[in-house]
Amino acid sequence: MNETTTTTASDATTESKAAEPRMRAISQDHLGGPEVLHEIELPIPKPVPGQILVRVRAAGVNPTDWKHRADSRFLPAPPFVLGWDVCGVVEKVGVGVTLFKPGDEVFGMLPYPYGVGSHAEFVVGPTRAFAPKPKGIDDVQAGALPLVSLTAWQALVDTAEVGPGDRVLIHAAAGGVGHVAVQIAKARGAHVIGTASAPKHDFVRGLGADEMIDYRESDVAEAVKDVDVVLDTLGGENQLQSLKSLRSGGVLVSTLPVPKRGLFDEAAKRDIRVELILVEADHAGMLAIKDLVETDRLRATIAQTFPLADAAEAHRVGEEGHTTGKLVLTMGD
Repeated sequence: MNETTTTTASDATTESKAAEPRMRAISQDHLGGPEVLHEIELPIPKPVPGQILVRVRAAGVNPTDWKHRADSRFLPAPPFVLGWDVCGVVEKVGVGVTLFKPGDEVFGMLPYPYGVGSHAEFVVGPTRAFAPKPKGIDDVQAGALPLVSLTAWQALVDTAEVGPGDRVLIHAAAGGVGHVAVQIAKARGAHVIGTASAPKHDFVRGLGADEMIDYRESDVAEAVKDVDVVLDTLGGENQLQSLKSLRSGGVLVSTLPVPKRGLFDEAAKRDIRVELILVEADHAGMLAIKDLVETDRLRATIAQTFPLADAAEAHRVGEEGHTTGKLVLTMGD
């Protein structure tokens, strides 16, 4: 009797999945500390119309990453892959895409908050979330810039309309968003006052800050008065205290979208406009950032880089809160 082998539909499906191109990614099955992060393999995603597939070379790690890792925030329950910053090379384009071709070097920010997923070897995203990678910088620099730069640009330029002669107070001026915001405000012709611990003052002055306040030694609300714009990246009580530094008619922009109790009532008494901002993917904004980089008016300071497999360590370092500049994951070859 001849033996025959029957291939079931289930077997065929399993074989088909096994044959799919795979990629490394950092994921988590539970909310928690950095230890929940681990490396997995996933199918390489496919771009749909209006999307591009990017082979990731570098991806920034931001406070929003470890905040989502710990309590999910805007995202559904895990498992998920974190990461919004991207620098890489276009691998494929979806139907109808004309802005980029395979082989183009790009950088950008995936749509926040739901377009997450750049802490992987490949990622798909809307074409117009990206821009050509700026000339003259490496992948790590380009991978560090998108989220923090768009946050600062949308806060200071789109929202507060900072211009020549404006007095701008930037809290946490040595941090990821802060050190970029200092440069953008200076590029707009503003007089910039930054807050940071004393050891970081020279660093922030080197980026263009005109005045520095040591928040550990001074009451910032008393030391700084009559500014036109405050950029708050701390939230909570700092939102209320920042009102005291603003002139009547000034603008407080906070990157923490939950207002401190009583904030809007107190702002109304002082004739101050309050805006709570969440960063948005923005092709025009990325082109503006590209121009600032290529005209030597903006650079990212890199605190440390980590290989993809060490994403948990990047989170640990970031959560300690002592870094100056950005943390970046690199994919290697």
